Amino acid sequence: MRPFQVDIPESELDDLRGRLAATRWPDAGPGPGWSRGVPLAYLQELAEYWRTGFDWRAAEAKLNAHPQFVTEIDGATVHFIHVRSRHADATPIILTHGWPGSVLEFLDLIGPLTDPEAHGGTAEDAFHVVIPTIPGFGFSGPTGQPGWSVARVARAWADLMRSLGYDQYIAQGGDWGKVISLQLGLADAEHAAGVHINMLVTFPPDPAAVASLDADDLERLGHGAHFAEDGIGWQKIQSTRPQTLAYALTDSPVGQLAWIVEKFYEWTGAGERPEEVIDRDTILSIVTLYWLTATAGSSAQIYYETTPTTGDFVATWGGPWNLAMPVAVAVFPHDATRPIKTFAEKALPTLTQWTEHPDGGHFAALEQPEALVADIRTFARTLR
Repeated sequence: MRPFQVDIPESELDDLRGRLAATRWPDAGPGPGWSRGVPLAYLQELAEYWRTGFDWRAAEAKLNAHPQFVTEIDGATVHFIHVRSRHADATPIILTHGWPGSVLEFLDLIGPLTDPEAHGGTAEDAFHVVIPTIPGFGFSGPTGQPGWSVARVARAWADLMRSLGYDQYIAQGGDWGKVISLQLGLADAEHAAGVHINMLVTFPPDPAAVASLDADDLERLGHGAHFAEDGIGWQKIQSTRPQTLAYALTDSPVGQLAWIVEKFYEWTGAGERPEEVIDRDTILSIVTLYWLTATAGSSAQIYYETTPTTGDFVATWGGPWNLAMPVAVAVFPHDATRPIKTFAEKALPTLTQWTEHPDGGHFAALEQPEALVADIRTFARTLR
């Protein structure tokens, strides 16, 4: 394991600004608002701010304020943040991001998790925090290897926690982080004491299960059906043609920006623009991280390796997962999917905590950090 600091050469930032200035824009299209994709006027405004107002060095400093490391696991470079609490007996927790996320999502959780007394908790609520970057993403960079599915990432995380000396720990994540955390529970049942997830996807266990749903659950089912029909274009492309997509997103920063910012709009319950929910500089920090590391294509490979067909998608995201340890689910109403509890109980036989939050969406750590921390603390107390 080697200490790591982010230090992007100024020439790369100059190149980004130059490419933004030279963008070749399409026409606005015939549809209103976001109905056919990211609106031209909005993206032009955001790109201009990215070029002239956004400060990557501030994001870099925020990352470098925490201990970072890189190590080699199963032939891949793995970047991770590791912050130990001053409480020696704190509970270890590994937080895993998804797509289009990054370790940047979790930075504001580090303080409340490692130093709970300063953030409304008690010493018993303390955690040692590990935040790895998924191979192929960000500073874990292109792996250059096939086979990096969620199961392989989970095995790598088990190796990482063992290398750090953690015998018992909690796994937490949303999006791919949710699937990886569940797979980690399967791969390392002896050491994973509990799994806490957000962004659960549920499917009817059998046709008869739909008949017993109430009006609220039927609405959730309809939301899921609409999402499957209208909202998974990115998933189909990244699951089948990640390399073709990579050329466009790696060459055009505006293309990369549009590809990611659309999800910050669609999966957060925003009204007119995603900045209503998540700070503009935070969104651009995440987009810039993908751009500077040229990982648009390599981060998409996890889709190809794990969910190349619809059947793979259902099995990967819907379970069942026969875990040995307790599982907690945090539900945020504006997420891309809205899980149904009765279906979840079939998919997760060890489900012990289910929390319906009044606000928030897919990027819970950014949108509702206090609620997510409280949910994790509540779950961890049940494991003592």
